[in-house]
Amino acid sequence: MRRIFLSACLVVMAASAAARAQECDRSDDSQQMMNICAGEDYQAADARLNKAYQDLISSDDADGKRLLQAAQRAWIAFRDAECTHSTAASQGGSIHATEVAQCLTGLTNDRIKQLAASANCKEGDPTCASPGEDESDEVQ
Repeated sequence: MRRIFLSACLVVMAASAAARAQECDRSDDSQQMMNICAGEDYQAADARLNKAYQDLISSDDADGKRLLQAAQRAWIAFRDAECTHSTAASQGGSIHATEVAQCLTGLTNDRIKQLAASANCKEGDPTCASPGEDESDEVQ
């Protein structure tokens, strides 16, 4: 399973390399351009995630850093496995790179929100660790 995901990552990175040669043009709806745009979206989200992580880890003490590093490594393993699973049906198809990049982008954006919420948590407040849960659980 790890090999499948690594292959998908290589496809996304190849799309990213192509994106450097050819920039995303959202008016072009070809599969190649969708792959390029999805790859660019993921690269941008990944850069924002790295910044959010660095900001948070720099404010932690030694124990907090160790725990955050462990949590981040576990989250990366989850993200990779989730995207491998959720895009398995398109494996081998031309849309697969786009689907993988979109999955990575979505989960990365969710993680950025989690890290931002964590940065604003007050010690002992367990409710702030899961942003947005209150909004989605409301009965209308």
